[in-house]
Amino acid sequence: MNNEYENAIMNHTIDCFVPHCSEVCAEELRSELVACPLVTSVNELLDTECEDNAPFIPLERSLSTRLLKTILQCCTSNYVLLYTHAGSLRVGYRAIERMLRAAVDSDADFVYSHRYVTKQGETLAVPTNEYQEGSVRDDFDFGPLMLIRVEAIRQFLATQPEEMLHAALYQLRLYISRTGRLVHINEYLYTECELDTRTSGEKQFDYVDPRNRQIQIEMERACTAHLKATGAFVDYRMLETIDTAEGDFPYEATVVIPVKNRARTIGDAIQSVLSQETGFPFNLIVVDNHSTDGTGEILSRLAVDNGQLVIVTPDRIDLGIGGCWDLAVRHPQCGRYAVQLDSDDLYSDSHTLQCIVDTFRRERCAMVVGSYRLCNFALETLPPGIIDHREWTEENGMNNALRINGLGAPRAFYTPVIREIGFPNVSYGEDYAVGLAVSRQYRLGRIYNPIYLCRRWEGNSDASLSPERMAAHNHYKDSLRTQEIRARRLSDRK
Repeated sequence: MNNEYENAIMNHTIDCFVPHCSEVCAEELRSELVACPLVTSVNELLDTECEDNAPFIPLERSLSTRLLKTILQCCTSNYVLLYTHAGSLRVGYRAIERMLRAAVDSDADFVYSHRYVTKQGETLAVPTNEYQEGSVRDDFDFGPLMLIRVEAIRQFLATQPEEMLHAALYQLRLYISRTGRLVHINEYLYTECELDTRTSGEKQFDYVDPRNRQIQIEMERACTAHLKATGAFVDYRMLETIDTAEGDFPYEATVVIPVKNRARTIGDAIQSVLSQETGFPFNLIVVDNHSTDGTGEILSRLAVDNGQLVIVTPDRIDLGIGGCWDLAVRHPQCGRYAVQLDSDDLYSDSHTLQCIVDTFRRERCAMVVGSYRLCNFALETLPPGIIDHREWTEENGMNNALRINGLGAPRAFYTPVIREIGFPNVSYGEDYAVGLAVSRQYRLGRIYNPIYLCRRWEGNSDASLSPERMAAHNHYKDSLRTQEIRARRLSDRK
């Protein structure tokens, strides 16, 4: 029986495709791959449609329809093993056999695994997440080595998808998620050499880099088509507006600052709020989440001479940032609009709050998202500079929001709506969760001029995350997308 089963596996063969790279690297890759008896060919990819001076984009983010058709034409095997990084690869013990067995055993069209990464002389274990319905962001980390059933590629191309210069692989895996099966092997099957040595905090803004705008446009079109195919597309013409005169509030606007152990920065943040010049009354609610570094003492001193400052200390000790936000927006002193300021950031000038409220009034939207400038403590601009999320459009922003990992800052909310939705009690992704929920039903306003200063320093929570922490964060946001996609599918506003 075992021999028959092994023979059944061995009846399948694999064609490998790797990116064009140096002769030395190409030979090393070929030697690694042909050592497996299942491999019938190793083919080098060179996508001549990409411009020579284009910014470096990993192959999994930039695969054309033409190149995908070429891969299919070159295939003589049942499966394609695609390696997408132009760096060295060490295949683990019987790793390719393991991937093929997983594909055959589970009737999978797409197989991927954990991996090790060698970076600056150190080897790290880099986990990948289980694919779920909400894993629709275009930078979902499959790792650079993936096994794809040839028939799935053939069927996908037979649907005559929109021709893409960059987004064909993204289109393909969205198609497979609808029609087939993606299988994750919870094992570390190979080691790659990491060419990008930046920290997680530096990488997270790649998708708003203007140089990658054409890629972003293609990815948006692919994602939008997928949402339409799955019944999760939201028609912007059905979105609701708010009544800006509804209800009685003690203030027109309230700035909310959740804080824990930010003695170094909280005074600057509060001064940034108190210096705002507005034509309406506003206040500031600071939720001190049991700080132990002197933050509470600073707040108490500032409150003596500032009646606008409301300090809230939760009775509970289990609140994350989202829980603190939820406590603040339900406070009786919260105004009609609740406006974000993180405890280590600043407003760009004294007119930020007026600009946000004017946008609410003019556009009658339930949420306003601004733009910000990355800077250091000396307020010197850090790359990539201004983060304005111009990928948002009035017609499709609420759908494209499911493809990306954030909506921008500062964020501001119409209080009656945010009280209805509520914040999840977490310290990561809480703003994204409510942003998705609001955009499902209501119009969002955008401010594309920078009105906020995001100060990057070693104390930032996302300055340099471990691979495990990054995977956990991404898994959580994927779960938010899963919930949101299901909610949108059930909605009658399509």
